[in-house]
Amino acid sequence: MMRRRTPLLASCTALALALGATACGGGPVSAGGGDKSLDGQTITVAGVWSGSEQKNFQKVLDAFTGKTGAKTQFVSTGDNVSTVIGSKIEGGKAPDVVMVPQVGVLQQFAKQGWLEPLSKTAGAAVDANYASVWRNYGSVDGTLYGLYFKAAHKSTVWYSPEALDQAGVEPPTTYDAMLKAGHTVADSGLAAFSVAGQDGWTLTDWFENIYLSQAGPEKYDALATHRIKWTDPTVVEALTTLGKLFKDKQLIAGGQKGALNTDFPGSVEKVFGPKPQAGMVYEGDFVAGVAKDQFGRKIGEDANFFPFPAVGGGKAPVVSGGDAAVVLKDGKNRKAAMRFLEYLTTPEASAVWAKAGGFLSPNRKLDLSSYGDDVTRETAKSLVAAGNSVRFDMSDQAPAAFGGTKGAGEWKILQDFLRDPSDPKGTAAELESAAAKAYKG
Repeated sequence: MMRRRTPLLASCTALALALGATACGGGPVSAGGGDKSLDGQTITVAGVWSGSEQKNFQKVLDAFTGKTGAKTQFVSTGDNVSTVIGSKIEGGKAPDVVMVPQVGVLQQFAKQGWLEPLSKTAGAAVDANYASVWRNYGSVDGTLYGLYFKAAHKSTVWYSPEALDQAGVEPPTTYDAMLKAGHTVADSGLAAFSVAGQDGWTLTDWFENIYLSQAGPEKYDALATHRIKWTDPTVVEALTTLGKLFKDKQLIAGGQKGALNTDFPGSVEKVFGPKPQAGMVYEGDFVAGVAKDQFGRKIGEDANFFPFPAVGGGKAPVVSGGDAAVVLKDGKNRKAAMRFLEYLTTPEASAVWAKAGGFLSPNRKLDLSSYGDDVTRETAKSLVAAGNSVRFDMSDQAPAAFGGTKGAGEWKILQDFLRDPSDPKGTAAELESAAAKAYKG
C-alpha cells in the first residue's frame, strides 16, 4: 500500500545520536527470545502480497520460525482484503494475523470487533522505535491494534537511465516538465510511461500525488476524511491535470486500452523487462524489488527514480502508505500471533526483508546498512527523517468500499476516467456519490 522530503540524516553516527546506539551498533533489539517456546505451534498469516513480495516476506516468517519454533502459513488474500477476511471469519477459518494495507480497513476491522489490541510489549516497542504518526495510523479510538511493518514511499517515478539518456532528457522537477520530457522520450522510440490501469490502486496514487501538490496538505487531509466533497473545485482541477496524461496516447504505452490491460508487475516489466516499451513507470519504492528480483536490474545503475515532481505552484508531494500487522480475535492461536507481532516491531525482523530488497521500514532503530543498495538506503533515511510529517495514502484512509475494493468505488471510477478522461466534473460527481455512500456505511 511510500518520500523525498526533509534533509537526510547525514550518517549512521548521526542517526545513533538521535535514536540511541541500537540504530547503528550492538545487536538488534529482539522480542520473544530464541527459546523455541512456540515449538509445534502454527500461525496463519494473511496478506495481499504475491510474487517477489510474498517470497521476501516468507523469509521474515522463516526467521520467526527459526527464533521461536513456531510454524507459519501464508495466505494471499488478493486486493479485496476486507471481503476475504470477513468470509474467512464467518466460515470459522480466520487467520491469526492479517497484514492490512489500508488504514480504512484496519478501522473497519476494529469497529467490527475483530481485532485484538496489541500487547504492552508491542506497544512499548512501537513507542520506542517509531515516530508517533505510525501509532496514530495503527490506532482506533485511542487503542493500538496495528503495527506498521512495511512502509512505502509513493512519491517516486522510476525510470530506465538508458531510455532517458538516449532521449537526452534529465529527471524533471515539475509535472509539466515531466510531460514534456515524456514527449521527448516518445520521440526517441519508447512510450513515456507504463501505467498499471488494470490495478485501480495505482490510479489513486497518481491522483493523490497530484492533489497533495496542487491543492496542498490541508485540503488533502480534509478530502481524506471526507470533510470536503469530491465535487470540490480542487478535485476537478487535479483530475484535469491527471487527464492531460491519460488522454495523451503518445505518453502511455499501449494507449488507454493498453494501460487498462496492464497490472502493476506488468507495468514494471514494460520499463525494466527484456523488451522495454516505456521509459518511466510511476509507483512506490517497491518498484525496485520487482525490477531487481524479476528482471535482474541493478538499482541505482540501470533502474533509478526521481521524486514525483511539483504540480503547478505547489510543493513536491510526499505520499506514504504501509502494511499493518493485526491479530484477529477469532484466530486459533492468538498468543503465538501476538509474539509474532512483537517480533515484527524489532529491527531484527525488518533487516531480513531490507536485505532482500523492495522494502522500507518505518522502524527508526533499523540499521540503515541493512538495505542492499544506496538508492533504497537514501529513501529509507528520508522516511525516518520525515518523522510525523508523513502523509498517508488517501484511498487507504477511506472505507474499503470506496478506497480499497477491486472493481468498485474510487478504483473503478478512476479506471473509467483513464478510459475516457474528457469529463473531470462528471468523474468528480461519481467519486462524491460513491464516497458519500461508503462514509455513511
